Amino acid sequence: MTVMIRASDLTKVFGSNTAVDHVSFDVDEGEIFGFLGPNGAGKTTTTRMLTGVILPDAGTATVLGHDIRSDPVLAKQGFGVVPETSNAYTDLTAWQNLMLMGELYGLERTRAMQRSSDLLGMLGLFERKDQKVQAYSKGMKQRLILAMSLLHEPKLLFLDEPTSGLDVQSTQMILALLRDLNRQGTTIFLTTHNMEEANRLCHRVGIIRGGSIVAIDAPEKLKMAIERVHRIEVSFDREVPGDALEGIPGVTGVNRTGDKWQLTADNQYEVIRSLVAFSQQNAASIVTLNTLAPSLDDAFLRLTEVTGP
Repeated sequence: MTVMIRASDLTKVFGSNTAVDHVSFDVDEGEIFGFLGPNGAGKTTTTRMLTGVILPDAGTATVLGHDIRSDPVLAKQGFGVVPETSNAYTDLTAWQNLMLMGELYGLERTRAMQRSSDLLGMLGLFERKDQKVQAYSKGMKQRLILAMSLLHEPKLLFLDEPTSGLDVQSTQMILALLRDLNRQGTTIFLTTHNMEEANRLCHRVGIIRGGSIVAIDAPEKLKMAIERVHRIEVSFDREVPGDALEGIPGVTGVNRTGDKWQLTADNQYEVIRSLVAFSQQNAASIVTLNTLAPSLDDAFLRLTEVTGP
């Protein structure tokens, strides 16, 4: 399988702070690879090194087979970048921004016009193509920079928080487009804080903490690999006090969530049997009873938590 991105011992130091510490990973052709981590973990710095914005102090990165340090232009010709903050020229129209991008990438004028029309139509912006970008909403600007990044039909797409702060309609439109692009063969490198988004989109995720990679795997495997604390959600047909549930054998924690109780336990089967007995003894029928699997949020929090002094 073709490797689209290869980071080998990437390191970046700012003063006395090592922002990225010998980070290594591969992204294969056709993948949606999620890059996750808390604020200050090194996500943005790593992405900037991969896209040639800043140079690493040590280590190497090859993108589309080109060394990003020695062949940055060849690498950049093959990928697109969608930053979190719009980089479109606000005093130009959407159409003018796209024509400018076409010139920068060396696209033939007719081809650039056709691609621009197609992308603006796909992203719901065609009717506003002659309006200056300064009048666009955040969601419209985000869709425009996505169109700008796709104009030259890149094989690889870098996205930094592409749906941050967007309304539901814009978010769903962008996520649907990313899925379609990936089905058509585009490899996607996605930096996000949205665990649900990563869980739904990504084939694999890499989690970075304190400048170092702490885990790389498929979302489901990461969820199942963490030390499991079983959670059970239960509701009754009448009010049941929390202290009564705390006394059930095997329950290690009780938390109220709306009209339900969430119980934690080391042995969920023991607690389920105890709940049935409890309901019978207290004439409180069980209305709902669910066991809750660990989420990607659980895995992320467990893998990025700081331990020790």
